[in-house]
Amino acid sequence: MLAYAAKRLGVALLVALTVSLITFSMIYMSGDPAIAIAGEGARAEDVEAIRKFYGFDRPIAVQYLDWLAGALKGDLGRSYTLRQPVAGVILARLPVTMILGASAMTFALVLAIPLGVVAAVRPNSMVDRFALALAVVGQAMPSFWFALTLILWLGVHWRVLPITGSGSWQNFVMPAVALGYYVTPAVMRLTRAGVLEVLSSDYIRTARAKGLRPMTVLFKHALRNAIIPVVALAAVQFGFMLGGSIVIETIFQINGLGYLAWESIQRKDLPTMQAIVLVLSVIYVGLTLAADLLNAFLDPRLRVA
Repeated sequence: MLAYAAKRLGVALLVALTVSLITFSMIYMSGDPAIAIAGEGARAEDVEAIRKFYGFDRPIAVQYLDWLAGALKGDLGRSYTLRQPVAGVILARLPVTMILGASAMTFALVLAIPLGVVAAVRPNSMVDRFALALAVVGQAMPSFWFALTLILWLGVHWRVLPITGSGSWQNFVMPAVALGYYVTPAVMRLTRAGVLEVLSSDYIRTARAKGLRPMTVLFKHALRNAIIPVVALAAVQFGFMLGGSIVIETIFQINGLGYLAWESIQRKDLPTMQAIVLVLSVIYVGLTLAADLLNAFLDPRLRVA
């Protein structure tokens, strides 16, 4: 297990290093950052002064190493528009996005796993067809359209939930449903396929032949093995949720990282955009690593794969 963990950790560190290199290059993708800070109509001497002040006149390799060293210490630079350290801004907004992502993932798992299990236990039944129809609708319907529909009915017509803000748990209900419903089809289908495969295996037939109760066979023997792929999928989808929350947070005006990213794009605040991409990417890599280790713990066969 330790050798497998060390191998996966090494891969994760290489991916994180690659992400940091791509993230750093973002600041030059839109052109000269000194001109972006000074403005299109700035004088040449002003642009040159900004270039020297921020160190853009140094070799790019030196800039990257300095930036990486600062990032490892928690220094992600200063915002061009907010005039404060980016790390402090991100730390203030990150908990909101994490709460939204956790709420959305909880909604998706609570809805998808029971539906997938019931659909697998009773294939071709009404429940199975309903679950598959729900999956098709969830994949075909854009999350922003679903969010606007929720706002129209639950926020405008019936007025049972607040539309904007993040002051209470009620503010997270509609965003969590809109964000989590998009993940539900994948989790539900994977759960259904996994349970169907496990229920047809030899050891399940043996357990039934021993006279074990159907619920014991299902939950103690079948679901335990069928749920292993769902763990990896949930971790990956949670990372996608954090990165894709920009649309949902903007619609509901939730002051998380997604809404901060939208504000930074509008203000052309390159260090803030750069830091948000780096933080979300590192979180995603960490979640993937955790999912790999958890799967290896649950299924020893993966350790020698």
